[in-house]
Amino acid sequence: MVAAQQITPELQRWIVEQASAGRAPEVVLQAMRDSGWSTEVAEQALEDTLRDHLVEQARLHGLPPPVRVPEPMATDGSLLCSAEPLTAGAVAGVHVLASLMNPRIVVLGGLLSEAECDGLIELAAARLARSETVEVRTGGSEVNDARTSEGMFFERAENPLCARIEQRIATLLNWPMDNGEGLQVLRYRTHTEYKPHYDYFDPLQPGTAAVLERGGQRVASLVMYLNTPPRGGATVFPDAHFSVLPVKGNAVFFSYDRPHPMTRTLHGGASVLDGEKWVATKWLRERRFD
Repeated sequence: MVAAQQITPELQRWIVEQASAGRAPEVVLQAMRDSGWSTEVAEQALEDTLRDHLVEQARLHGLPPPVRVPEPMATDGSLLCSAEPLTAGAVAGVHVLASLMNPRIVVLGGLLSEAECDGLIELAAARLARSETVEVRTGGSEVNDARTSEGMFFERAENPLCARIEQRIATLLNWPMDNGEGLQVLRYRTHTEYKPHYDYFDPLQPGTAAVLERGGQRVASLVMYLNTPPRGGATVFPDAHFSVLPVKGNAVFFSYDRPHPMTRTLHGGASVLDGEKWVATKWLRERRFD
């Protein structure tokens, strides 16, 4: 009977062996089902065993332990939120265009409608100022030569448009809406860029502790493209040799389960070669961001 199935040390060792051999979680899960394990027990065993293994490996190598992160796809590869009621301005569906596991990157098509993209630009345009970055030595912010865009922040759910988009993101990523910063809108003019960087806060910097008091670490980023520039402006991931072209309404999601370069989430915004690029960024935190 299903109730009698137990997660044994032998099963845990087998799961670790499969993961170490490079087998994807969904393949291991199916093999367990084929051997007679119930889906519920198999999923729990896989999740608990891999989490404990990663924590132990991090400890042995002096690395930060991994934490739970948002995830837009189920273990079977399906999108968790593919559609929503067709209210005014809503999108008909979100599609996975590309998916990488290491680093964890998912390119999403049709996350925003044309009207939503135009609406965010219109609401943000009058409030743009030279973009700043978090100064982790002090916990404040400052203008940085590596970031040559103009930008602004909305408060979370500041207006109906932001609230609708943020609720869609929360559903899509299975992550509480309150565990996110407000949307940031950026405009990159011709020949402006954002050089490669990490979005998490460096734990070795003295100002990080103050930053983490509000919501803990960042654990994922979602960059939404509000227009399609004529040339340039790709989001680049140097460690993965991967780039995402900015297409209006599309987005790129990436997560990082610890504040360490091992996540391979180094990324940047390539120079805009013609026209301008508008993006909206949503950063997700470990816990409620106030």
